[in-house]
Amino acid sequence: MITLSNIAVQFGKRILYKDVNIKFTPGNIYGIIGANGAGKSTLLKAISGEIEPSKGIVEIAPGERLSVLEQDHFKYDHFRVLDTVLMGHQPLWANMNEKMALYCLEDMTDAQGLHLAELEEQFAEMGGWTAESDAAQLLQDLGIPEPLHNKLMSELSNNEKVRVMLAKALFGNPDNLLLDEPTNDLDLDTVTWLEEYLSNFEHTVLVVSHDRHFLDAISTHTVDVDYGKVSVFAGNYSFWYQSSQLALRQQQNQKAKAEEKRKELEEFIRRFSANVAKSKQTTSRKKMLEKLSVDEIEPSTRKYPGIIFQMEREAGNQILEVEGLRAVEEDGTVLFSDVTFQAEKGQKIVFLSRNPKAMTALFEILNGNRQPDAGTFKWGVTITTAYLPLDNGRFFQTDLNLVDWLSQYGKGNEVEMKAYLGRMLFGQEDVIKKASVLSGGEKMRMMIARMQMRGANCLILDTPTNHLDLESIQAFNNNLINYKGNVLFASHDHEFIQTVANRMIELTPKGTIDRLMDYDDYITDPLVLQRKQELYS
Repeated sequence: MITLSNIAVQFGKRILYKDVNIKFTPGNIYGIIGANGAGKSTLLKAISGEIEPSKGIVEIAPGERLSVLEQDHFKYDHFRVLDTVLMGHQPLWANMNEKMALYCLEDMTDAQGLHLAELEEQFAEMGGWTAESDAAQLLQDLGIPEPLHNKLMSELSNNEKVRVMLAKALFGNPDNLLLDEPTNDLDLDTVTWLEEYLSNFEHTVLVVSHDRHFLDAISTHTVDVDYGKVSVFAGNYSFWYQSSQLALRQQQNQKAKAEEKRKELEEFIRRFSANVAKSKQTTSRKKMLEKLSVDEIEPSTRKYPGIIFQMEREAGNQILEVEGLRAVEEDGTVLFSDVTFQAEKGQKIVFLSRNPKAMTALFEILNGNRQPDAGTFKWGVTITTAYLPLDNGRFFQTDLNLVDWLSQYGKGNEVEMKAYLGRMLFGQEDVIKKASVLSGGEKMRMMIARMQMRGANCLILDTPTNHLDLESIQAFNNNLINYKGNVLFASHDHEFIQTVANRMIELTPKGTIDRLMDYDDYITDPLVLQRKQELYS
């Protein structure tokens, strides 16, 4: 259990929040949301002790252990992978090292012998005898195969290090768990495993994430960092989002009577609660709305960017024909082979693979930036494309300000460009900044603005939710649902895929799986699972 008493966090004159009084209790998972810069990660750092709050006290229940997902992926480079995970249970790791030091003594005193016996007893109580096998199993569940377990952390890729650090945080069943963006760099299968793991976790969990499906699947409560304060609501992200949007509409309709508003809110809670009870998601076993009061629902101060894709011309019947495409890395790794499909008008196709490089290679080929190792493709004569690449760094190696940068890609005078940037949440002071100094999220919003100005009838999106906050993801997602053109995309966002895609194409080194169905059906379809075994074996 974690108790925050009168917590305030302030940097210079800027107050992130104050008077925070919250008790995080066992058996609950708290999804922390808020606009970029609101202080979500800062809250976790204040709880973990990484930073000192400006005011107030953070208390961990006596005897309880706190575990944190660390962000420094180079900190353990000189340690074995397995040892790094074991360090996640610090009392156990200290016990193991103290025992080893005593066993290495040539002559041991009686007092040292007695202390060693005590250490052995504590070691057993902490599950020491199965610790290495437990750590190894966690690593394998997170996609780190056994041959890597005895390697140094420095020998792993950054993606592999992320998984090891997550295993370290989870190891040893901590009483309190703090996770900041735990799904970053995880594939969809591993995210699903983590959802199930956390949903069966009986202690206290605090999670910051931009993955809406992940938050919905695990959260019993939502912690909203907004209005310069930190508030806790029963329910997951979808409940918070829908209720705050309802409250905003009611606020805008000043003529609505108070009693009518209350009835509308109560009906919303009743319907949402019923949906949760029928849900297949793991949160169905939680009492998400047990203490919710109608009076707690209020509109959010969040701002959503104006992401609106419109086609300048209607697409013809011939969209894209692909025949026998194959891509191989320089080291000989086959990314995909025999990729053959025909995109039909209005289809929104998600491309899946256990190797994320496969989707990027396909999109680069379709955009003429890479030559295929075999095969051909042909776009229809009426098709215009707009491409959002995974790596946008080359677009921002410039001294241009935002107005001039955007003017390269569309028509309009300075006033019109500023208005356009304003819809993408860039203020008057922002538009004169150099494009080269933008954050990852700001660069993504600029790239999306660039795409919108093309008026394309086919969008190609390589992992479009990277670096975006929840508000931008929600706005992007909502517009793509209603977009009338074709979409070819790759994503690690379950909700994004489920709500946008109507066709699945999975790329493997031995061929493809191609299905007209939604994502939830795809990942549970017995024929698909059987085909995956054949192609990945």
